[in-house]
Amino acid sequence: MMHGPLPSHLPAAPAAATPELDVVHADALLLVLNKPSGLLAVPGRGEDKQDCLSRRVQRHYPDALIVHRLDMATSGLMLMARGLVMQRALGKAFESREVHKRYVAVVDGCLRPAESPDGWGLIDLPIAVDWPRRPLRIIDAALGKPSQTRWRAMAFDEATHSTRVELEPLTGRSHQLRVHMQALGHPMLGDTLYAPEAVQARAPRLLLHAASLRLEHPASGALLCFESTPGF
Repeated sequence: MMHGPLPSHLPAAPAAATPELDVVHADALLLVLNKPSGLLAVPGRGEDKQDCLSRRVQRHYPDALIVHRLDMATSGLMLMARGLVMQRALGKAFESREVHKRYVAVVDGCLRPAESPDGWGLIDLPIAVDWPRRPLRIIDAALGKPSQTRWRAMAFDEATHSTRVELEPLTGRSHQLRVHMQALGHPMLGDTLYAPEAVQARAPRLLLHAASLRLEHPASGALLCFESTPGF
């Protein structure tokens, strides 16, 4: 819980009524948005990559600032700060792992449940930039940064030979979930970066969705929990 310049009582701010935004939560200090698949989180290089969630949000909330990102192909919950003080506070919360995120994905093949009492397994494989093929990432024991993902097999679909999984990143490396599932031998359906062409073609988009977000509000200390149902 933060003290000082942040107020302790935060009335909810009215959500922007616009077809270009899906505002899940808005208050005086932070926003939670549902990002669609295919939309950049922040501007990219080139005139054709300027439309993005952050700019759409800033048209309605000019003080909105990025705290974390989702890949363009990933859909789901994304948190933004309102003002620099809150951006710093939320950034520290991410660094200290006080913001908990869970994703839902559909992966190729039959991923058997982890052999643990709660059904959760842990992928602990270091990730590095694949410099000759940037922006791709690879598992690299020598040069990779520590990267951990918890995973749980939810259901196997025999008809599509795919498994629905729940994923919880403990670290925040670029492409972490996609790289870790590829490393297990179960790339995500529709993943144009890390799946074989046949697996890419089995879905019209990357089947990865940020479905749950939980954090303590840095100002009030209230526990905030948000859920978003995947569109697949």
